[in-house]
Amino acid sequence: MPIIKTSDNTEIYYKDWGSGQPVVFSHGWPLDADAWEDQMFFLASRGYRCVAHDRRGHGRSSQPWAGQDMDTYADDLAAVVEALDLRDAIHVGHSTGGGEVARYIARHGSKRVSGAVLVSAVPPLMLKTTANPEGTPMEVFDNLRAGVHADRSQFFKDLSAPFYGANRPDSKVSQGVRDAFWLQGMIASFNACYDCIKAFSETDQTEDLKKIDVPTLIIQGDDDQIVPIAAAGLKQAKLVPNAELKVYEGAPHGLPTTLKDRLNTDLLEFFTTRVKARAYAN
Repeated sequence: MPIIKTSDNTEIYYKDWGSGQPVVFSHGWPLDADAWEDQMFFLASRGYRCVAHDRRGHGRSSQPWAGQDMDTYADDLAAVVEALDLRDAIHVGHSTGGGEVARYIARHGSKRVSGAVLVSAVPPLMLKTTANPEGTPMEVFDNLRAGVHADRSQFFKDLSAPFYGANRPDSKVSQGVRDAFWLQGMIASFNACYDCIKAFSETDQTEDLKKIDVPTLIIQGDDDQIVPIAAAGLKQAKLVPNAELKVYEGAPHGLPTTLKDRLNTDLLEFFTTRVKARAYAN
């Protein structure tokens, strides 16, 4: 399998499809690179080099005990970018992957980055605090941990419903989509599924967002039952300099799958307008 080794000898699996300007995908919890296959196929068929990795502890990557935190996730992403010598890359992150992209740019700079897309992303902070009243109470995340601990398999089967909006009256989400979510979650290591909850819910990325200095597109559904838009996309649009926000009416958290055609069109438009315009300006 195609892998790169990080500084702590963790093996990170990656997919590398097509040729052209790189588009680097960071997936959500508890998924892996397969969650991006619709976008990767679409863009690789249109002249882009699409790279997606399985986060440590997820998918086909190795399962270390340590490193389930945003700093390490960002460093692992940097290791993939540097090993493949990706330049002028557009980084696309979904959910936890959006936090990974923001922390990567804040921590490693944008010298290899030409654009960023945050989709249903977790920054700036999911957890409800005095300073972040729009956030989600700690008991919700404690319940996630309890669900993973008690019966991970059934927990992921159940979680697939709000993730894709399958619990809404007009939902057309197939059982196959929900089964794929369950499968990816079960391939991940137990400790990664458990520990990543703290990473995506309690990491304050307010300052990360302020450091993003490349064209940025923010996309989120206003019926996101996993990452409420009031604490996420709406705040991101205010914190990321000159960001563009697109709100998908009625869309769930897992919109890269449920609204793949719309997302694909918006990604391509963003790449060929704002990202390309910046390249010409430089």
